[in-house]
Amino acid sequence: MYIGRLFRSSDLQWAWRAAFLRCIQSRRRGAHRWTHSGGSAYRAVIFDMGGVLIPSPGSVAAEWEVQNHVPSGTILKALSKGGENGPWMRFMRGEITTGDFLQEFGRLSSEISKTTVPVDSFFSLLTSKQVAQQFPVMTEAISQIRAKGFQTAVLTNNFYLASGKSFLPLDRSQFDVVVESCLEGVCKPDPRIYQLCLERLGRQPSESIFLDDLGPNLKAAASLGIRTIKVNDPETAVKELESLLGFLLHSGVPNTRPVRKTMEIPKDALQKYLRDLLGTQTTGPLELLQFDHGQSNPTYYIRLANHQLVLRKKPPGTLLPSAHAIEREFRVMKALASAGVPVPRVLDLCEDSSVIGTPFYVMEYCPGRIYKDPSLPGLEPSQRRAVYAAMNRVLCQIHSVDFQAAGLDGYGKQGDYLPRQVQTWTKQYRAAETSTIPAMERLIQWLPLHLPRQQRTAVVHGDFRLDNLLFHPEKAEVLAVLDWELSTLGDPLADVAYSCLAHYLPSSFPLLKGVSDRDLTQLGIPTAEECFRMYCLHMDIPPVENWNFYMAFSFFRMAAILQGVYKRSLKGQASSASAEQSGKLAEFISNLAWDFATKEGFRIFKEMPAAKPLTRSCHTRAGPQSLLSPTGTRSYSSVSGAPPAHTSKGALVFSVEGLSPQVRELYDRLQRFMGQHVYPLEPELQRHQASVDKWTPSPLIEDLKEKAKAEGLWNLFLPLETDPERKYGAGLTNVEYAHLCEVMGMSLYAPEIFNCSAPDTGNMEVLVRYGTEEQKARWLAPLLEGKARSCFAMTEPQVASSDAANIEASIREEEGFYVINGHKWWTSGVMDPRCQLCIFMGKTDPQAPRHQQQSMLLVPMDTPGIKILRPLSVYGLEDAPGGHGEIRFENVRVPKENMILGPGRGFEIAQGRLGPGRIHHCMRLIGFSERALALMKARVKSRVAFGKPLVEQGTILADIARSRVEIEQARLLVLKAAHFMDVAGNKAAALDIAMVKMVAPSMASRVIDRAIQAFGAAGLSSDYPLAQFFAWARALRFADGPDEVHRVTVAKMELKRPT
Repeated sequence: MYIGRLFRSSDLQWAWRAAFLRCIQSRRRGAHRWTHSGGSAYRAVIFDMGGVLIPSPGSVAAEWEVQNHVPSGTILKALSKGGENGPWMRFMRGEITTGDFLQEFGRLSSEISKTTVPVDSFFSLLTSKQVAQQFPVMTEAISQIRAKGFQTAVLTNNFYLASGKSFLPLDRSQFDVVVESCLEGVCKPDPRIYQLCLERLGRQPSESIFLDDLGPNLKAAASLGIRTIKVNDPETAVKELESLLGFLLHSGVPNTRPVRKTMEIPKDALQKYLRDLLGTQTTGPLELLQFDHGQSNPTYYIRLANHQLVLRKKPPGTLLPSAHAIEREFRVMKALASAGVPVPRVLDLCEDSSVIGTPFYVMEYCPGRIYKDPSLPGLEPSQRRAVYAAMNRVLCQIHSVDFQAAGLDGYGKQGDYLPRQVQTWTKQYRAAETSTIPAMERLIQWLPLHLPRQQRTAVVHGDFRLDNLLFHPEKAEVLAVLDWELSTLGDPLADVAYSCLAHYLPSSFPLLKGVSDRDLTQLGIPTAEECFRMYCLHMDIPPVENWNFYMAFSFFRMAAILQGVYKRSLKGQASSASAEQSGKLAEFISNLAWDFATKEGFRIFKEMPAAKPLTRSCHTRAGPQSLLSPTGTRSYSSVSGAPPAHTSKGALVFSVEGLSPQVRELYDRLQRFMGQHVYPLEPELQRHQASVDKWTPSPLIEDLKEKAKAEGLWNLFLPLETDPERKYGAGLTNVEYAHLCEVMGMSLYAPEIFNCSAPDTGNMEVLVRYGTEEQKARWLAPLLEGKARSCFAMTEPQVASSDAANIEASIREEEGFYVINGHKWWTSGVMDPRCQLCIFMGKTDPQAPRHQQQSMLLVPMDTPGIKILRPLSVYGLEDAPGGHGEIRFENVRVPKENMILGPGRGFEIAQGRLGPGRIHHCMRLIGFSERALALMKARVKSRVAFGKPLVEQGTILADIARSRVEIEQARLLVLKAAHFMDVAGNKAAALDIAMVKMVAPSMASRVIDRAIQAFGAAGLSSDYPLAQFFAWARALRFADGPDEVHRVTVAKMELKRPT
């Protein structure tokens, strides 16, 4: 794949530029008049550094923001804040230290983004050797300029590092003059710094050319009479510089390098093969280079005698199934050439691995032009539109080929293309998976359920993009379509969608530049919708409504490809040196795919026919045994009939009547179990909890656990996205579990009986999401079986633990172990004698960025140094046998393999732990409230005061009405949050999650308080569950995050919404 990149502009234009240079230069606007023999009136070239010689802070920031989940544009806004007197400009004039700059820069970034921004991390990346590397095309250009006797200079706005040295990651010997703003105390665009550079060069402005990426800097230079070049892309800028100087600035084959050590091939065997193929008898050497680009199949440039060739081979090592099918590339290009489709001329396919180690094929090296930047810099708007129109036309040409006449009728299976593709790329992703990507898990479930009903069959390219097209150098005509590795017979609309990927990617995206942040109207580039309409018009087909599905599938496939490239990079098999960063981008792309899936879901939802009128049946009786009997089921569903499994993934299910038959049966089974086994035993369980044996687990609970297992009512909590293969639980969606969790919330004892109680649920989810196979085997298995319990140690008495970044407990590495020291409290479950595991959160690196200081460890509870100081009570209730303990960890030594995910990932894990588990408490609170209201109604019907039943008192009636309304409101909000978590993901549902966590505990407290008031003093006793309900509802206003934090979250997100 990505074969197009070897033919990109920089690779191909050099071949024809030598021949056409004089012709082309006369057509360039404002090109300087040449003198004889490539002479020029210019004698010096001045280069800016960032954005010209090395990546600019803006481009580095854009990628860093994506990878660190910082709002786009935050860094650039902070850098420009304050203008000439802002911290960035003062830093570059050498007026403030690195430490002072980072402090002020961090404050501005946090104010702009409304969140903490780890600017130290950005600054480290910006100044790292990994990023601050000179562009090879500029290195070569400078060498050619100096070889012609011209002077060179670098004029840069730079700064001092903490070491006291200036930041100039360049070879100074390349330049006659180096001018640094931090040394001079003057920054561009101040004219004085340009004049200083000219003086040191001994040149007049008219003799100099200045390259910069920023308009104000160029404007200032032009005002002095210096010729300027705006650098959007280094390669394009070099070509413009060529036309001004009058000679080529590149020797050899561009964008090639010596063959990487892991990609070497035997030259002698290759040379013998080529001489046999070409009939070349020359004894001259074979020149072999590797193209820098091409992520999938290693691609080489070959020169032998007067032949210039391209060799494309499979990578070495064990490969994913059906990947790297170069045989198919060769076959389809040969067939399509006969059908009149513009493709490269292929010469031979060699499937004999003994020649160079893997199969390969050879084709001619083509002259032409490729646009690697979809914004098409340097072209006029009309030219850009013509390029995109030509791209659209050639795609229609491909899709119009009679594949049977072309001999391609067996090239792929006809029909069911998309189901097979979804299955194929799912398998490819699974084979390359290195960690869980939530959006990919959701897509793997969603795509098969939303496949288009009608699909046309045609030859599809499979990777159709602008940079896979070779254009005529002088007009908008496609000379060759490249990179056919993924071609087959299939749905042509998949190609159309894939051709529009760049429309939704930012211009800073590392592996494929996009135009989502550009003004397409101003550029003259048609929108994705316009491209699609243009295609439909050319093909004479009606527009397709489910366009978002095809975009979701295209980005899903791209994410799977990126994950495969990343997996190969870990083994040293990827052909590009930059392949390793693809692993960081797979999640970003999968989130884009899920955005389109969400849009498609809402399109389907809007097109659904009007629902039947809502029906309600709200019968609830006082006796706990009958609270959720079949005759007492609430019914107000907007979904009729019996929907298929996981209906809640596509539509909001308001009640159990809208659940799938399988889930409805599970719900009914749970109701029966509660009525037959749980409610009748509550008095005995309450007595045990108040007895001297309270810290010993009740045998009744253990017996009920076995019965629940036998009835399949076990581990219901694990969400489908976390456990897509249903290896550990029932595979319910969040909406489905919400309905069942409400039932379990009717009794304080029920969650443990079904192995659905905190903190075990959150801890198990951490192990499923982030645990190694060894960690899962040791800890997850006994937790899932209910044979062990666990606790989670984060909250500390000496700091405000509502901000998790405040924790002070330390984790220190020492001789193959981690040594823990810290003081924790409100550690739920730690008092239970069955508690075998503690997930401990502490700081491994206090100097790291604020949210990368924390780590999480799996700590066996029998490790020496763990001291349980006391149980803590909530309104006098100790919640035995699990309880809530205060603990000290003193020099507790834990093996290094007990680290979860890696050092510095604790905050990330904590956020993941609060995934679906974020609203489990809220779901149970609805159950608390429903039972409290049912008990209240039964009580007021049976009690008389002041000569009439309580049920006839106006205040009582008002309380019942308020409670019913508040329960319904909260339930709808819980279900809506669960629904958005299912269809859009936890991140997209953040506002709804915060709202329900703000609403549900307070609502439950009010409803339960009214019930207590109706009961009188009895409501305060242990004879009824109301007092315990009230205590835990109040406690959850802390345990599930303080109300104040949720209010701030909601307010901030509300303020960001458009008015």
